[in-house]
Amino acid sequence: MINRRYRIEGKVQGVFFRKSTLEYVNHHTPNITGYVKNLKDGSVEVLACGDLEDINNLEAFLKEGPETAEVEKVTLIEQPSVANFKDFQVG
Repeated sequence: MINRRYRIEGKVQGVFFRKSTLEYVNHHTPNITGYVKNLKDGSVEVLACGDLEDINNLEAFLKEGPETAEVEKVTLIEQPSVANFKDFQVG
């Protein structure tokens, strides 16, 4: 199991990015746990815990986002082990 934190920049707030990410995880990578949340600077943060294949699939989604988003940059931050989450949540 790996943990990765992403910071997604661009037009990513007010465009259902968090809801779309939650729906993607629930339908395509249900074994991922963690969260997606808006940050004060207008970006979105995702912390994802799971196996490498699922994390890579989620990362591909984050680079595109929902149709209404305009993703300009996705920064990957390798995470050391973090507390276990029971599911994937919107923060």
